[in-house]
Amino acid sequence: MKPIGPIPPGWEALDGVLSVDGAKLTDVAAEAGETPLFVYSRALLTQKFEDLRAAMPERLAIHYAMKANPFGPLLEHMNGLVDGFDIASGGELELALAAGVDPARISFAGPGKRDRELEAAIRQGVTLNCESEGEADRALAIADRLSKPLRIAIRVNPSFDLKGSGMKMGGGAKQFGIDEGRVPDLVRRLIEAGADWRGFHIYAGSQALKAEALIETQGQTIALAARLAEEAGANPPHVNLGGGFGIPYFPGDVALDTAAVGDALGDELANLPPSLADTHFAIELGRYLVGEAGVYLTRIVDRKESHGEIFLITDGGLHHQLAASGNFGTVIRRNYPVGIANRFDAPADEVQSVVGCLCTPLDRLSDSAMLPRADVGDLVAIFCAGAYGASASPANFLGQGPAREMLI
Repeated sequence: MKPIGPIPPGWEALDGVLSVDGAKLTDVAAEAGETPLFVYSRALLTQKFEDLRAAMPERLAIHYAMKANPFGPLLEHMNGLVDGFDIASGGELELALAAGVDPARISFAGPGKRDRELEAAIRQGVTLNCESEGEADRALAIADRLSKPLRIAIRVNPSFDLKGSGMKMGGGAKQFGIDEGRVPDLVRRLIEAGADWRGFHIYAGSQALKAEALIETQGQTIALAARLAEEAGANPPHVNLGGGFGIPYFPGDVALDTAAVGDALGDELANLPPSLADTHFAIELGRYLVGEAGVYLTRIVDRKESHGEIFLITDGGLHHQLAASGNFGTVIRRNYPVGIANRFDAPADEVQSVVGCLCTPLDRLSDSAMLPRADVGDLVAIFCAGAYGASASPANFLGQGPAREMLI
């Protein structure tokens, strides 16, 4: 038997059925008419944001990194909550605009922006987070050809990374951003060229659960921004401190103490050096805001025994939930939180593995977990499915196609 991760707050049993905000997930699946299905909760999205807003200093803006989940109705909902959106492609720009996001509230990062993406962003007045000197040259040329102002920040590759992060975005040689030693010269060059220089974007890592690590990194980030400003002789209008806030996925994971992070950041922002006195600060968060607000529902189509082990075979799989299968950067496979949605309050009394419908042994959503006995027709729920699920999984693998998504 292998343990499962902690079920996020807000998901509860109602008449024995997995529910959220008073809605039974069996009824939602019936309304959808088919499984597999991603379900996202407006109530949980709002509550998560409001709790975070209360924990963070008032001066700090909160941006949504839409790579975590670009589902249109979810974007529209987040647009009414957050202060800005961070995108990473021209396609995400189109989705953000379709959801009604003001281009002035969008920043665009990513190391491989094509000329057509740069042109679309410049036409719309989006802030480019520049990742190289070459990209800066291309953006300047495009803005000049279009006779449009160039709103541009510099993404910095810091010499430090976020300790304990699931994915390190800074420290050493990286495809992301410009090495910090070369930044001041580029700042001066952009300003001299007439660009609307918007400041710095400094992102050191992601998926951290230790408040101490985030506090240390945010302090280093603010100190770096101040030093670069002084060396460049220009005070940054804006500094994006990056993200990195993680959520519990696996057994033993403990939720991040955002109050501690917010208190420490409040102290930092109350004691800024002169070069940052008038700077606007932001953090960009994706999975932290939306990850726990989603669940993946997949129906059992077969139950079988092999060498004494029970397998629940579902109509879903890794083509929708790659991360839950352990094939999205996880070194050691561990179980996401999982439950039997239509028997959510039943006692866990049988060791069962939940596997998908694909013809590969990689397609395992839950491995030897103690769950309520389940059978054909029962509904399996994989939690923490609000981020890096539908859009980050190979939906067309083996011709399966995408799952439906619903915001309720």
